[in-house]
Amino acid sequence: MSEKLKVGVLGATGMVGQRFISILADHPWFEVVTVAASPRSAGKTYAEAVGDRWKMTTPMPDAVKDLIVYDVTEVEKVAATVDFVFSAVDMSKDEIKAIEEAYAKTETPVVSNNSAHRWTPDVPMIVPEINADHVEVIEAQKKRLGTTRGFVAVKPNCSIQSYAPCLAAWKEFEPYEVIATTYQAISGAGKTFKDWPEMVENVIPFIGGEEEKSEKEPLRILGKVENGEIVPATSPKISCQCIRVPVLNGHTAAVFVKFKKKATKEQLVEALTSFSGEPQKLELPSAPKQFIRYMEEENRPQVTLDVDYENGMGVSIGRLREDTIYDWKFVGLSHNTLRGAAGGAVLCAELLKAKGYITKK
Repeated sequence: MSEKLKVGVLGATGMVGQRFISILADHPWFEVVTVAASPRSAGKTYAEAVGDRWKMTTPMPDAVKDLIVYDVTEVEKVAATVDFVFSAVDMSKDEIKAIEEAYAKTETPVVSNNSAHRWTPDVPMIVPEINADHVEVIEAQKKRLGTTRGFVAVKPNCSIQSYAPCLAAWKEFEPYEVIATTYQAISGAGKTFKDWPEMVENVIPFIGGEEEKSEKEPLRILGKVENGEIVPATSPKISCQCIRVPVLNGHTAAVFVKFKKKATKEQLVEALTSFSGEPQKLELPSAPKQFIRYMEEENRPQVTLDVDYENGMGVSIGRLREDTIYDWKFVGLSHNTLRGAAGGAVLCAELLKAKGYITKK
């Protein structure tokens, strides 16, 4: 019998769910044994339920093709088959909150790609290299839920991965004001060009709800745990614009920063390239060896050349230079469905397993 933890994917037929399936195909610690989706997919094989909507560039793994899709709302039934679940369900925010807590109350840990619980005070929102210590808030959450092993943990918005790690790496220089514009790939909306032909050769200067997330979520990641909840940081102040661009995968950010403490370019670059955290220390399976790299070429990072850095789990930074109004400016790039979505959630689950929060039932 496999020693791997048994995993369920909630919302398995959608784009992020598919990404979970593809990432976990050969995972050394986790094995997908259960897929769940909406009632209309329930009862079909996974291959039948997805049909011609498989959006990954790699083929559907053979191991999941014949799995019978569960109805995601049959919580007890799904939970009985697994040690923990990844959540990528497509529902309203209130429905997601309710169903993720329902799974947690069956003593099934939930690692979610959704935004519904990102501001629940006792739910950790984790970028494992930055705020691994936030997992300690889980104990307070379990008390609230009345569970011994069930809880919800989330990963943050995909777009902030291209600049929030820099703010963490530069903490000693005290960044206090940030202007960021993100240029976001269409897969962030769960789309391909086939689904969304109007995005070809087009730019849309609005992504619903994205700017608020981009301005506030980094502060929660940079915050601290106090009295059983996460208290967001008050600095830096962040102003953001989010723009949809005709790129399939990869969110780019153009960022301006003011610091309280003066820093040279060499100091800033050194802080980026030496920055690491628990995933590197623990040598987690999905962890990039180098989380942030700095690229000296004037025309890098580029989506086509750099989005898959460290299997899509690393962050590429370039064009760091002094600014006439702000102190420094730079360009960042991260893979929105790997580091920014399913891959980030898998790394989060690896951290939670390594810390003893996710175990066999």
